Amino acid sequence: MSITVNGVEISDAALHAEMQHHPAPSREMAEHSARLALVARELLLQEAARLNITDADEEERLNTLLERQAQTPEPDEDGCQRFFAANRPRFRTSDLFEVSHILCAAPPDDDEARTTARLRIEEALAQLAQGTAFAELAAQISDCPSKEQGGNLGQIAMAQTVPEFEQVMVSMQEGETSAQPVESRFGFHILHLHNKIAGHPLDYPQVRERIASYLRESGQRQAISQYLASLMKNADIQGMELPDSSLVQ
Repeated sequence: MSITVNGVEISDAALHAEMQHHPAPSREMAEHSARLALVARELLLQEAARLNITDADEEERLNTLLERQAQTPEPDEDGCQRFFAANRPRFRTSDLFEVSHILCAAPPDDDEARTTARLRIEEALAQLAQGTAFAELAAQISDCPSKEQGGNLGQIAMAQTVPEFEQVMVSMQEGETSAQPVESRFGFHILHLHNKIAGHPLDYPQVRERIASYLRESGQRQAISQYLASLMKNADIQGMELPDSSLVQ
């Protein structure tokens, strides 16, 4: 069923084009998100026209409209300090992990290479269990350039490696070697955690600008959501059910 916003139809072609920007677990969810986004955009463009906002570019018209109609106050010092006090655990330096690994590499889309790499890493685990030194084995068989340092990757912070590697790394104890192959898009790994350096709390002056930026963006999202909700309430929208909450997350 086609969607109309105050009599203006949103085409199937526009919907299909928009869906590529809304990845989701199912086609239905992606289509629903795309419909919401297109309705929101059409509402805003119509309101910009009503207010005689005539920038040549659509995006410029939308930005001008939102700057006028969805203004948010600049976060003040009291607000920033209250947010800091209520969220102290969030403001600390990242933990650092000194870790080595052995990598048996394989492309993610090559099943035969993946099978071979898994067999190689399982053989490496067996050699480690028999007493072969980790650094010695890494130098012999690892496909990572770190083999020149016995597999040592140095100090790694959170989000500096792939999620599968990180998940195992953060769960390990100092001096521990992973007991099972760790699979990632690069292939299969064995990890050895040398030590962990815990992060330390940051003082307010170090994070004040980060807090202000977060509060500014959060306030802007809320203002836009409220503005869209008011436009939606007064619009004639046919072809889909709209939520009571905002159109924009």
